[in-house]
Amino acid sequence: MRKWLTIMLAFTLVFSLAACSGGSNGGGSNVSNDGGSGNSGEGGEQKPVKLRMAWWGGQPRHDYTLEVIKLYQQENPHVTIEPEYANFDDYWKRLAPQAAANELPDIIQMDISYFTQYAQKGQLADLTPYIGEQINVDNISENAIAGGKLDVKLYAFNVGVNTVQFQYNPETLKKAGVEEIDDENWTWEDYVRIAKQVKDNTGLYFDTGMRPEVFFGYFLRTKGQHLYNAEGNALGYEDDALFVEFFGRLAELVKYGAAPAPDVKAQIKGPEDDPMVKGTGVGIWQWTNQYVSIQQIAGVPLEMLHMPGPNREQGLYLKPSMYFAISNNSKQKEEAAKFIDFWVNSVEANKLIKGERGVPVSSVVKEAIKPDLDEAQAKVFDYVAWAEENSTPMDPPDPVGAAEIMNMLKSYSEQMDFQKITPEEAAKKFRQEANAVLGKNK
Repeated sequence: MRKWLTIMLAFTLVFSLAACSGGSNGGGSNVSNDGGSGNSGEGGEQKPVKLRMAWWGGQPRHDYTLEVIKLYQQENPHVTIEPEYANFDDYWKRLAPQAAANELPDIIQMDISYFTQYAQKGQLADLTPYIGEQINVDNISENAIAGGKLDVKLYAFNVGVNTVQFQYNPETLKKAGVEEIDDENWTWEDYVRIAKQVKDNTGLYFDTGMRPEVFFGYFLRTKGQHLYNAEGNALGYEDDALFVEFFGRLAELVKYGAAPAPDVKAQIKGPEDDPMVKGTGVGIWQWTNQYVSIQQIAGVPLEMLHMPGPNREQGLYLKPSMYFAISNNSKQKEEAAKFIDFWVNSVEANKLIKGERGVPVSSVVKEAIKPDLDEAQAKVFDYVAWAEENSTPMDPPDPVGAAEIMNMLKSYSEQMDFQKITPEEAAKKFRQEANAVLGKNK
């Protein structure tokens, strides 16, 4: 009898301890009432959590991102975030071996050109379970969220929207005898003429060229064509004359000296090195979200210019400036999701970010930080608002192999700029090689 009572007392004690522990290993929710992840230690204290976060960008982006991380850690003292950052090209070179070794950072800044590749290889977590839980989307449109979907799964969260344009120093342009450019009506032919005029009158570069995959894509859209077909298993345009026209024009400007040769561009490691910043160039083709930082670095007022036409509205689109994704190998997915929520929904955090990674996707945040924007930041918000009314829907996410296609375009662009290959030869070779890569998606 005594032995039986001892067993019963032991069973009761174990059951009571389990009931009082508030553990989350059963069927209950793993989200605590205060928004925590359930990583609680003794006395209700949360267990320490360490997250790795990776991003690309210039020094201004690094600086404010570290401030946002600091703010988050102050509000969540159990969390430590280790930053990993580099410029765009070095970032992907660093990320590839980490992915191969299943050692990706918990939070990854993701670009649309690599999104499908990483998602289809199972390297990104599906964020669907965290939507409406760790990530509040009450004030974020479904269109903004859908930009991070592949098929039915959400592999990345859109942290801001932007569009392409030309950003330039108006004083440098005036020195070349060009008072202004007809913003509403200028064409590709006008671009070539003005670029050569700048070179003739000042010896300066007009620009530093265009990222091929971005601006060739825009050019194709103005012609009613696309870089990839809808299935992602072949190029989306049939006439190689479009390739010849676009890249032939850029190669012509390099040969003329109106744009730098590839060996000069190779020395541009970040916006700090751009000819416009150094006073040896007029402007730069890039995304709207990069306007504020390039102006800060240049230290002079800059202006914005629409893309050349015709058919600008058909070419323009609003793009997720970048995403935050969570590594599938992360052991702290819920905590990583909470940081994403903080990034997109915290007004205080966005007073530091100020749209540098794109105009905020939260309507509440966007309105709340407007009074704190300086003139340059307000210009970006206004331009994106204009683009919302003067653009067409973006293409589907880039297919698997897009990163390889991007490298091909860069390589052939450099060969054309060095006059080692004609645009006609490059167009033919690019089509053969690109379709061979994309054909694997069938």
